[in-house]
Amino acid sequence: MKSTPIQTALCSFGMSGHLFHAPFIDVNPNFNLYAVLERSKTIAEGKYPNIKTFRSLEDLLNDNRIELVIVNTPNATHFEITKKCITAGKHVVVEKPFTVTIAEAEELSALAKKHKVKLAVYHNRRWDSDFKTVKKILEDGRLGDLVEAEFHYDRYDTQLSYKNHKETPTEGVGSLYDLGSHIIDQALQLFGMPKSVFASLNHFRDQSKVTDYFDVKLFYKSHYVILKSSYFVREALPAYTLHGTNGSFIKSKSDIQEVELQKELKPNSKNWGIEPETERGLLHFMKDGHAYKELIASEKGDYMFFYNGVYDAIRCDKEVPVSAKEATNVIKIIEAAGQSHKEKRIVDL
Repeated sequence: MKSTPIQTALCSFGMSGHLFHAPFIDVNPNFNLYAVLERSKTIAEGKYPNIKTFRSLEDLLNDNRIELVIVNTPNATHFEITKKCITAGKHVVVEKPFTVTIAEAEELSALAKKHKVKLAVYHNRRWDSDFKTVKKILEDGRLGDLVEAEFHYDRYDTQLSYKNHKETPTEGVGSLYDLGSHIIDQALQLFGMPKSVFASLNHFRDQSKVTDYFDVKLFYKSHYVILKSSYFVREALPAYTLHGTNGSFIKSKSDIQEVELQKELKPNSKNWGIEPETERGLLHFMKDGHAYKELIASEKGDYMFFYNGVYDAIRCDKEVPVSAKEATNVIKIIEAAGQSHKEKRIVDL
């Protein structure tokens, strides 16, 4: 028997709502894009005429039809808004980073259990084509035992953001939270929690007061993982470089879903999430005493897997696709990196 669509509300309609949430909710028959919170504008109605606009969070939460709320507001507001949604009895999807602190994350996790609602965190980059390809290569064993992995999330963007909240030096602001949370989550998905962390954080843009450069090293029992990001990378480096006892794999950052969304393509479009052949990864490995080079076609990227998982969690009482516990571990790494930078030492976890 087919269940009714999940009535879903967005807490804002900025870039996140416009690109990464609304299109997937809109085309998925298991969801209905029912409402949006826009305090003064009515941008969402222009794109989704049937959507209901609320001017306050309180009014939105008082609508008994709403089952699921997407908290896609500035980082520092995630905790308070999510807390209100949970206590109102709503299921919640929180944009990454989950929260600003570990204490906030753990409180929300406990609160969701108390109120018996589903709480998921939108670490969508688990379903990037490039990352899925890296995961497949690691699983097939041709690299041997991993020695070192290096992940980059770089940009060339020397100007300060027009969004003041992104440039004000407060908790939860800066590239370690915004970009770092993506590749930290990816590293934890592949390798689990490290033993310790060492980090260098900096800012290089003119008049910048928040982190726009980070170099974080994760120490594991048998290998190292380096996570880096800079806003001053004009010539792109490989997004993923892995070296093992039996070979190496190099892969560009080439998932095309964000570009497709910017072009207003729908997530159910033909060839959605398929990278061009020019972005194939390079696998250079040893076999029977001989070296081989092989171009590896990328896996298909598709963020819809996240929302399909959310549907299964709410309607079929399954586990959410990204748990609060997993997202809390990302915050643990971010906090440890901040402590490491401040104290100029390796921080044990």
